[in-house]
Amino acid sequence: MTLALGSITFDCADAAALADFWARLLNKSVDPDGNEHFATIGYGTGTTGLMFIQVPDKNPGKNVIHLDLQSADRQAEVQRAIALGAEHVGDFDEYGHRWTTLTDPEGNLFDIGEA
Repeated sequence: MTLALGSITFDCADAAALADFWARLLNKSVDPDGNEHFATIGYGTGTTGLMFIQVPDKNPGKNVIHLDLQSADRQAEVQRAIALGAEHVGDFDEYGHRWTTLTDPEGNLFDIGEA
């Protein structure tokens, strides 16, 4: 028996708005029929998709799983993410890697590292 990663799921207040942010950041499209309760990006395409589900209350505190994105032009992508609604948390240079930590419009952490 083998498991496969089907999707990465975000609990959120507005599934359509958060899916739109991530779709624009990743240069993808939100799948058809998304709404404020449920939306997806790349779901059912044979690759790992993103799923956004409206929940009445998110877990408080720091999320322990986050997306690590990479770019050959980290600073440009960080600025683009901020222009789309992300907030800058900090810049890091540890363990031989450089990255920037940001939050999406609903406060979920993600990193953009140097490729």
